[in-house]
Amino acid sequence: MSGSALAWGVVGLSPETGLAQEVAATVPARTLSVNIPAGDLNHSLLAFSQQAHLQIFFETSQVKGLKGNAVSGTMTEDQALSRILAGTGYTFARSTGNHISLVKASANITLGPVRVGGSFNAHAAAIGPGNGYVATYTDAGTKTDTPLWEIPSSVYVITKQEIQDQQAQNIQEALRYMPGVYSEKTGTGNNGNAGTSGGGFMQRGFQSTQYVDGIQSNSMSAGETAFVERVEALNGPASVMYGQTGPGGIIATRLKQPTDTPIRNVSVGFGNWGRYEATFDVSDKITKSGNLKYRIAGIGVTQGTQTDYVNYKRVGILPSIKWDIDNKTSVTLVGSYVYTPDNGFYGTGYPLIGTLVRGKGGYLPRSRFLGEPSANEFNTSEARFEYQFSHKFNKHFEFQQTFMYESSTAKYNSLSGANLDSDGSTYERTGNKASQPKKTIGLDSKIISHFSTGPVNHTIVAGMDFRQVKVEQNIYYDLSASSINIWQPQYVWSPNYSFSGSDMVTNQDLFQTLNQKGVYFQDQMKFHKLTVTLGGRQDWYGYDGTVYAQRHIGATNVARHISTEHKEPASAFTWRAGFTYNFDFGLTPYFSYATSFMPQVGYFDAAGKLFKPNQGDQFEAGLKYLIPHSDIFLTAAAYHIKESHYAITDTTNPGYQVDAGTVVSKGVELSAHANITKDLHLTASYSFNDTRVAKSDTVENQRDMYGNVIGEVSEKGKYIAGLPRNMVNMFIDYTPSARILHGFGVNFGVRYIGMTYADNANSFKAPAYTIFDVGAHYDFSALTPTLKGLKAQLAISNLANKRYVTSCSSSSGGGACYYGQGQRIYGNLSYSW
Repeated sequence: MSGSALAWGVVGLSPETGLAQEVAATVPARTLSVNIPAGDLNHSLLAFSQQAHLQIFFETSQVKGLKGNAVSGTMTEDQALSRILAGTGYTFARSTGNHISLVKASANITLGPVRVGGSFNAHAAAIGPGNGYVATYTDAGTKTDTPLWEIPSSVYVITKQEIQDQQAQNIQEALRYMPGVYSEKTGTGNNGNAGTSGGGFMQRGFQSTQYVDGIQSNSMSAGETAFVERVEALNGPASVMYGQTGPGGIIATRLKQPTDTPIRNVSVGFGNWGRYEATFDVSDKITKSGNLKYRIAGIGVTQGTQTDYVNYKRVGILPSIKWDIDNKTSVTLVGSYVYTPDNGFYGTGYPLIGTLVRGKGGYLPRSRFLGEPSANEFNTSEARFEYQFSHKFNKHFEFQQTFMYESSTAKYNSLSGANLDSDGSTYERTGNKASQPKKTIGLDSKIISHFSTGPVNHTIVAGMDFRQVKVEQNIYYDLSASSINIWQPQYVWSPNYSFSGSDMVTNQDLFQTLNQKGVYFQDQMKFHKLTVTLGGRQDWYGYDGTVYAQRHIGATNVARHISTEHKEPASAFTWRAGFTYNFDFGLTPYFSYATSFMPQVGYFDAAGKLFKPNQGDQFEAGLKYLIPHSDIFLTAAAYHIKESHYAITDTTNPGYQVDAGTVVSKGVELSAHANITKDLHLTASYSFNDTRVAKSDTVENQRDMYGNVIGEVSEKGKYIAGLPRNMVNMFIDYTPSARILHGFGVNFGVRYIGMTYADNANSFKAPAYTIFDVGAHYDFSALTPTLKGLKAQLAISNLANKRYVTSCSSSSGGGACYYGQGQRIYGNLSYSW
């Protein structure tokens, strides 16, 4: 038939469609094993009809140019067909005789239990907000739209609904319930937002890197959750696809982009510490045909923090436009500007005495500020532009390109703690003031190909990328120590950064340029239920760095020039191999081996010498289980990572690092993401991580609470400081459908973080802690249809207001400890129409 295509198939409904479920209820659910690669929707529907032995009716003109999603595994016919059609703009309906017809999806699609608006194109399953607490596709692990169970490594997705239910105010908070990730190592201290939470990300015992829309980001505002659609953690080496990354993994975020159906949302929020917030998020078509769409999101927030004299203020905007030039070509433009005049910065930890153990005045309150109000500044301004281009040559080949440009300026003026005197009260401090302009350019271009060689289906990615980072940093240090009584502080000191003064002043000017380019190749080979993934990458990188330093001591000026340059780029090859096998009942075992490398730019020893690049490798084995007839996804993983040239803090010369030699990380991760029913959603995880120095000639000083040396021990066999061995997390949301409670929902979370060592000599420990979070939300449409779209939400983090220490560090100056976030109460009123 020339006008229509007739295929053999069946129809039904799944939670991913917006049609009435009672239509499907008349047909018994039947499970089958399907294996359909992503590709032309017409071919996908034909393949499904042949495997399901049932009928589908549709016009070929309906699906021309559309892409069907890959589906593999055992599931109901309804689930399989719904996943093929997800994001295409079509759903399906059953007619008399058990025939199926494609139906244009309603503009008001409801994605099962999701409480966020809008629908997306066929790529949405891999980059969109997810379905409730479950996302089953990603492009982060392979740069192709791939089911999570076909990736032979650990990829965890935080959906938009999870972020909303938890009221996470930055990425660190969003990652609290993620396995293998320790996101709040330095508590509310040196994190760029003391009012919420923070610290650098640690994955499987190693520092991680953040990527935005597939490009490595150096932006401090990249974690603004008002702009984020989803967050993903790729645990384990990711160098083959992304280049210079550590062996622990990367954090990948997706910015909001135009949707196929409208979004109109505004909200206002309030909380303790004087927080006031307003956001908006609007997306709609510009042209009548919808080939040109826009989206714009914005935020404004002001608040104090749990620390006196420390405030947080931010305004930001994220506009984007998508142009579907034709059914094969599209371009998306995304821009953002974020200005943070007060970045919630507190530049020092607290003494060990008074935090980890009781001091003569008891315990220091979390509100205690040990800096100087006159020297307490941290502000940033950041601009970002990116474009994403895609062109499908035919059903076999597609070209994708992403370009990103970031420009930022950061300025700060603060005090750092030096040591606590033996009297247990006098805390020595030094001043530091800096400005840092930074520019980053990133470009990633790739060809994706789908074809078959006999019974084997191939998805091949071949690409190249380029990144350049330029940093200028001008720093002044006032090294004339000024003391403060930690129990009865008086703020009277102002640092003097003038060389004409009599105080000891150091100035340092740093100029750095990092260039990286790479080519990569990956083949995902699928033979029935077996998927084999092979990939390799060649990287070239160069670093030019110049440091000018000048010191003033009384009437004496001492100047020196340090130059560290790599004129000829060095290179590294990384590769990975792995397989998955998907059984009919939903279980998928997998195994993989992968390598990584990471230049240690910006890390110097006390002599000003750069470190050699980190080189790592990992073995990983695990199970992934998508429970049939459900929306429950379970995973288990065991891994062994080895990395050379691991840099750790030089406790004799704080501010510098030493090469710890070889570090080995071993661990286990368990996770559950589940929409148990349409009313009940859960995310839970357990992480065990054992990261130790496996090979080292370094001898560490063991110290007491005041930093006094009490002995010497070899680093070999010692745990890396600041890393918990055990973490257990669970968050559950329940929105009962019972009439008496209609519209009302509650949630509850628990976070257990195990003990950590304070230094690499394992001198003493920071204890384990358990935190409880609770929340509630109400949909006012349950009262009357006229209030449709109006919702209220309340979230309380650290319900018991528990005082806890996230980690400590020990040094010759006595070290420092970091307080975790106290009880935070946040309320939100939103309206969607």
